[in-house]
Amino acid sequence: MRLAGSVFAPHYAAPLPRKLARGTALRAESAAGSPTVAQLGAGDTFEVLEFAGTHAWGVAPGAGRVGYIDADALAADDAA
Repeated sequence: MRLAGSVFAPHYAAPLPRKLARGTALRAESAAGSPTVAQLGAGDTFEVLEFAGTHAWGVAPGAGRVGYIDADALAADDAA
């Protein structure tokens, strides 16, 4: 949504801020062997843009990076 005035896309999504229940790797792709772009810690905020199977895709604002995490690393029903 922040980029809606600057970037064209067929649709925009508002991020869903969530806390991490445990540390996890932020990966470039959803595959387990994909390169790690950042290591996130328990308690960090992750802004979910989409759930895809066992992964969540979104933004790690503290690391300033976008990528995939294991969805089970998110705290249960805990908004940031």
